[in-house]
Parts: sequence; structure tokens; C-alpha cells
Amino acid sequence: MLLLKRLGPYLAEMVGAFALVFAGCGAIVVDTTSHGQVTHVGVAMSFGLVIAVMIYAVGHISGAHLNPAVTLAFALTRHFPLARVPLYWAAQVFGAAIAALLLRGLFGDVAHLGATLPAGSDAQSFGLEIVLTFLLMFVIMAVATDDRAVGEAAALAIGGTVLLDAMFGGPISGASMNPARSFGPALASWTWSHLWIYLAAPAMGATLGAYSYELVRSERPRPGLPKGDTE
Repeated sequence: MLLLKRLGPYLAEMVGAFALVFAGCGAIVVDTTSHGQVTHVGVAMSFGLVIAVMIYAVGHISGAHLNPAVTLAFALTRHFPLARVPLYWAAQVFGAAIAALLLRGLFGDVAHLGATLPAGSDAQSFGLEIVLTFLLMFVIMAVATDDRAVGEAAALAIGGTVLLDAMFGGPISGASMNPARSFGPALASWTWSHLWIYLAAPAMGATLGAYSYELVRSERPRPGLPKGDTE
């Protein structure tokens, strides 16, 4: 039981990342196989809703990072122990990869299994991913680390930000904002081109977003864990 308790946060992150890729990227795959019945709006809603649902489901267990860039930003701003970062990353990437491989088993290599690929230039998508992740992390910091925010609304605020970013950024960059979300489909479809954008840009954007919120919150950051996380 003690071992399971210690593994709980990592298993929660794995399940959350699995759900994100299976539902979000699955919506892309189903949209392709059904000749557009899901629609771009439906895909964006799928990503936003699955994030909100998983925050409610595992936020009290792991903090519901579900994103290596978010974990990194929390650690850099001293809201998460740096020593736990590698295992969180491993859990997130593993969950995303399993989901993408399952999608491949169910549907075949359709739409590169939702892999994120630039519609324009690399520079355009790189810049867009930085901004999209900046906005996402700024909101996450507000609702997850600031006691003045309404904590119960965290899932809706974060899921809504993902939905908003995906609505206008998705057609250009794929609106990844998450290295694990991009790595899983890249692995399952063996689509490695441009992956560097979706590893580097979200990390940069999340870091900028986290430090920017610390700057505007008018108080010094406190060491520890995000609300809802456990030792």
C-alpha cells in the first residue's frame, strides 16, 4: 500500500496524459476517418474538455500537470520539487505514447495519429507555440498557485484556455503546448519531422508564462507544491 501511495501521483499523470492523447488526438483521427464530422471546433473542444475532466479526476492526486512543460515551469518557480521532475516526465510521455499506439492499433496510421506539424513555416509555428503555451501557463499559475484565485474553477479555466488556444492556433501549429502530446503521436506514426518545435517551444512558453505570473502576482513565490498536489 505504501508503494502504491508513492506511485499514485506518477500513475495519475500517466492516466491523465493517456486520456489527453486518446481523446484529443483520437478526435483528429475520427474526424479524418469520418470525413470531417467531428470538425475543427469539435477537435478543439475535445482537447479542452479532456483537460478539464482530468484535472477534476487527478488534480488532488498529482496536481494534474499532464504536460512536461508545465512540470518544468512549476519546478523552476519552486512550486514543485525538482527531484520529482524526471519521473513526472516519464509518466506523462509513457501515457501519451501508449494512447497513440492504441489509436494506431484501432484506426491505423490515420492523420499521423494527430501528430503536430506546422501548416506554415517552422518559425511561425515555433513562435505561435511559445505564445499559446505562455497563455496556458499564465492561467495555470493563477488558478493553481495563488490562494486568491477560485480553486474550484481551475479545471474550467485551464480547459477553457486549451480550447481557446486550439481554436485559433490549431490550424497553424497544431496547438500542442505539450511535448508529451506531440511525442506520443510522433512515435506511433514515426513522424519525427518538426518535433523539435513542439519540444522546445512549449518549454520556453511555459517558463515565460510562469515567471510572468510570479512578476505580476505582487508577492514572492512560495516553495512547495501546487494546490492539490501531494508529497
